[in-house]
Amino acid sequence: MPTKTLQIPTADGHADAFAVFPDDGERHPAVLMYADAFGIRPVLREMACELAGHGYYVLVPNFFYRHGPAPLIELPDYIGEEVRSAVVAQLMPLIEALTAERLLSDADAYLRFLTTQPEVGPGPVAVTGYCIGGLLAMRTAAAHPGQVAAVAGFHGPVGVDGPDSLHRLTAEVHLGHAETDMTPEALHELNQILDAAGVEYTSEIYPGTVHGFTMSDTDAFNPAALQRHWDCLLPLLGRTLKQTAL
Repeated sequence: MPTKTLQIPTADGHADAFAVFPDDGERHPAVLMYADAFGIRPVLREMACELAGHGYYVLVPNFFYRHGPAPLIELPDYIGEEVRSAVVAQLMPLIEALTAERLLSDADAYLRFLTTQPEVGPGPVAVTGYCIGGLLAMRTAAAHPGQVAAVAGFHGPVGVDGPDSLHRLTAEVHLGHAETDMTPEALHELNQILDAAGVEYTSEIYPGTVHGFTMSDTDAFNPAALQRHWDCLLPLLGRTLKQTAL
């Protein structure tokens, strides 16, 4: 499956990224995929390839590009409990520097870039994200109600922007929360906001999960929850992008 290494023009320079898509000469619906805080690495490439294999053009940007190209820090092959705190400490200044204003400017650039790619078909796009990428996905969808038809966030702080942001959503939404990230009471409150906003959505806590459950290179990985993630994400994309998942 073809993979392109890309440089996306932004207001602050160029964001390095990669894209993967079916090798069939056709144009395909686009999915903007935001990584978790650990960034672009082999597991993200694997997940992007898995998604592209169902008939999508998948773009994965390095949203920390202002600090340099990915990988920005040296990551172990496996992120376990003994190294997690040190890795997160290195990443926190980058996370804190990614303001909402910067993220929205970048999202404009990512979506504009997608519209110019010869492998991308006309029509709406979808956005998905993991960990902080889930928050970025929701912010992107809220800022582009006419262009983003579907948004999914997994083990991410998706409610942090409050009701105003969620009320701007027109995309169909799926949120898969970790048990360690979301209490049943907080889930009920979030879902009430989505109900009030008239958003079509599913929002649930995946059983037996901790933060980061989709990532197979971490000690948070939960294979059953990763499969549930695919079982929810693929039908969502098939409905909203008018693409039948293979």
